[in-house]
Amino acid sequence: MTRPLEGMLVADLSRVLAGPTAAVMLADLGARVVKVERPGAGDETRGWGPPWAGSSSSYFEAANRSKQSIALDFADDGDRALARRLVDRADIVIENYRTGALRRFGLDAASVLARNPGVVYCSITGFGSRGEGATMPGYDFLVQAVGGLMSITGDPGGEPRKVGVAMVDLLAAKDAVMAVLAALLHRARTGSGQHVEVALLSSLIASLANQASGYLATGHVPHAMGNRHPSIAPYETLRCRDGMLAVAVGNDQQFAALCRVLGDAELAGAPGFATNAGRVANRDALQVRLERLLAADDAAAWARRMLAAGVPAGTVNGIDEALSLARRLGLDPTVPVGPGHPDQWTHPVRYSAFAPVPPSAPPALDEHGDEVRRWLTTDA
Repeated sequence: MTRPLEGMLVADLSRVLAGPTAAVMLADLGARVVKVERPGAGDETRGWGPPWAGSSSSYFEAANRSKQSIALDFADDGDRALARRLVDRADIVIENYRTGALRRFGLDAASVLARNPGVVYCSITGFGSRGEGATMPGYDFLVQAVGGLMSITGDPGGEPRKVGVAMVDLLAAKDAVMAVLAALLHRARTGSGQHVEVALLSSLIASLANQASGYLATGHVPHAMGNRHPSIAPYETLRCRDGMLAVAVGNDQQFAALCRVLGDAELAGAPGFATNAGRVANRDALQVRLERLLAADDAAAWARRMLAAGVPAGTVNGIDEALSLARRLGLDPTVPVGPGHPDQWTHPVRYSAFAPVPPSAPPALDEHGDEVRRWLTTDA
């Protein structure tokens, strides 16, 4: 089976999460990915444990399957020459070094494009590569804080909260893949490569969606609302007899169906509740009415009835329950990568013309060093 990136080479000079995740997704699409790491230590996430898995941490394993690892010291003449040969042969380079740090090794975008004009060179930064942003360290938690995401996450009036996963890194990874694929299409049409840059802050701001749009439209700064939605109600978690139920009512018809399921059809037409605007304005009173009815049964039972009636609702699952749900729905959320390694997340897209590459285990540090060195020194 031919995959779209089959025969292409990715030089992965990145570390931690955003760049490595982007490289994994390119590997899923058929590219060969060679990960360049520091001798002795490797990618710093190898030590980000517990928990531990395979040859390093489970954190490292989550973003580094299907790659070959070679350890190179750019300050060493011989290793630097090998690194240059690698990027000069590459179709794609991914890096997230501090702006300007690769210039003295001849591995920066301008140097590589001068020698390899067809390369797609992708830089991932925290805050851009110009001005003050070029000197600012780019860590997901920091970007969530200064980028506004924490200000709208958490309970009203409470401490700002980060999202429970490095979401900005993952958003940037997907933006990087999009940028790389667009640049490859441009190369196919023109023959020319280019330098593309993804900034974590830009990826986050572009993902603030209705929250940023609302501010730009009104000048009103959004704030944390817990699990409530600023523009829709009921679109939140509600307490049932045994726990919480997530209800995502998006229109008046769904609200009417919700009321019928709860045994109070007249509530749908009650003053202050008949329209979404009214429900948003009276959300506190609405919550009291709904939770009084929901107290009659458990969340899972209500979820089954609501889904049967076309009302978007579900229990608040742990990760174990979420994976079980995905398996029950036939989404195959995990995939084996090899003996001695835990399963990893499945490539999230299904294609009608091809299947992603079956993944291989994340590499040990310099596991493929000898093989890659021979290839770089003997292949034309």
